[in-house]
Amino acid sequence: MQEYSRLFDILYFQQKKFPKKDALNYKYDGEWRSFSTSECLDYINKASRAFLEIGLKSGDAVAIISANRPEWNFIDNGMMQVGIINVPIYPTISESDYKYIFNDAKVKIAFVEDEDLAEKMSHIKNDVPSLQHIFTFDTVPNQSNWEVFLEYGKKNEVQADVENIKADIKETDLATLIYTSGTTGIPKGVMLSHKNIVSNVEATLLCLPINENHRTISFLPLCHIFERMVIYTYFAAGSSIYYAENLEKVGENIKEVKPHFFSSVPRLLEKVYEKIMAKGYELSGIKKKLFFWSVGLGLEYEIGGKGSWYNFKLAIANKLIFNKWREALGGELIGIATGAAALQERLGRLFSAAGIKVREGYGQTETSPVLTFNRFDSDDDVRFGTVGVPIPGVEIKIGENNEILAKGPNIMMGYYDKPEETKATIDSDGWLHTGDCGVWVDNKFLKITGRVKALFKTSGGKYVAPEVIENKMVESEFIEQICVIGENRKFVSALIVPAFINLSEWCTKNAVSADNNDELINTPEVKKLYRDILDEMNKHFGQVEQVKKFKLITKEWSVESGELTPTMKVKRNVIMEKFSTDIEELYDNDLLS
Repeated sequence: MQEYSRLFDILYFQQKKFPKKDALNYKYDGEWRSFSTSECLDYINKASRAFLEIGLKSGDAVAIISANRPEWNFIDNGMMQVGIINVPIYPTISESDYKYIFNDAKVKIAFVEDEDLAEKMSHIKNDVPSLQHIFTFDTVPNQSNWEVFLEYGKKNEVQADVENIKADIKETDLATLIYTSGTTGIPKGVMLSHKNIVSNVEATLLCLPINENHRTISFLPLCHIFERMVIYTYFAAGSSIYYAENLEKVGENIKEVKPHFFSSVPRLLEKVYEKIMAKGYELSGIKKKLFFWSVGLGLEYEIGGKGSWYNFKLAIANKLIFNKWREALGGELIGIATGAAALQERLGRLFSAAGIKVREGYGQTETSPVLTFNRFDSDDDVRFGTVGVPIPGVEIKIGENNEILAKGPNIMMGYYDKPEETKATIDSDGWLHTGDCGVWVDNKFLKITGRVKALFKTSGGKYVAPEVIENKMVESEFIEQICVIGENRKFVSALIVPAFINLSEWCTKNAVSADNNDELINTPEVKKLYRDILDEMNKHFGQVEQVKKFKLITKEWSVESGELTPTMKVKRNVIMEKFSTDIEELYDNDLLS
């Protein structure tokens, strides 16, 4: 018999099966503080009582805008126990986006992390009629701290009301409203029920060899359904959760925690790879030769090995080089789950060769989120360059224009207050149209080939999938970011952000100098380097898909500057607008870049 059907049931399940002394862990003022399962439940029930005392009722909306910390989970579970809808929001979006989401969801309370976010809330409060209270997790002058909120929940007699409401909540009830960041257009509120997410937790547990003896570290934002579902899964498995202090301190925190599992996005793994390679370039003599010999060996890695001679060489590489990589990740890591964007195939091979299993999955906010996943504990269910096989309970098929369609208990209830958009996304047979293109590999593994909407047609009438080209191009150690363009143009071009760490090393070796990056990217030697890289990469594509011209960009694209979504996907419309002059120059000038 299923022991949890609603999200807030999961911690009670943990308390019954494997109560933890360190269920949640976070650094306050530089010291780790552990919360037991029992303490977590105490805070959760205080939060539930406080919501009722303040006057909120089932169906009301509450926003959480904060980095990962235990208070996030206390408020999340506390509101869900009394039927209040959690609206988690990224801390990095604009005030206008906050205003839109708050008004669309009719948010009544906002919990924010710090002074900066509290100030943003004060700027929009008069434009959000529904907003009644703002509470901060950090202590902020002239703001009500979340401890003030908890004071409302000290009346224990209110717990009977909490229990009565909790008993009436069904697994099919709305649990959360998540606004998709989107690469274009206005954010849409994705309605996910308890059943949607719980079904994903249960399926993920069947694919993840994790248990109550394991430690995990979390640094991806909880406001995204990927990390949030992962955290519920950790709770259900009974593993201990440690929240990293921030992205800058993830490496330091990993060494302290020595995690067995964590989730990531490919961009962060690429950053790790770049740092490793930069250290390799700093070596000299035999150490440098051994380093790059090991990396080359790792790039040839195949699941199941390539024979005894290869395995012998790999054992040497692991003892001399790769063991240091594992030590940098705590020394006890079993695996990394990655999603949200395409993982470079070479990184999957290299990290796996180094004894660091990286397994790529695929899904969307609308699917709670996981649809497919490469497995950790079965070589037959892993294929580099794919997003794995469907998780239990999920059906996948390829529709028109190679669009991936999905069906299962994890498919969203719909878009909030947008019935027509819901109908356009979920057809009458219950298939969700993902908007992603894909193909089957060996009739088993799903491979993503791009976005339906990202496809563009050249002026010659030929379709091009830019993501496929971009994913290949960023395999170059000299390309940090790339945006492929060419809609209604005679040929394909690209805007490229160089990997300046590696480029600087190359320039030093080749006696190329410049006073700054702007000058550097315009030197003939650097332009030729990138032309040669593109010519080599172009061999993997048909004539129409080949990048004919390019423009080097000095400033890295980011969430803060608006070119990337919070999940690190390129906002093509923003980039097209910001760099419109550069793009026109590419097509006005007949000479090659």
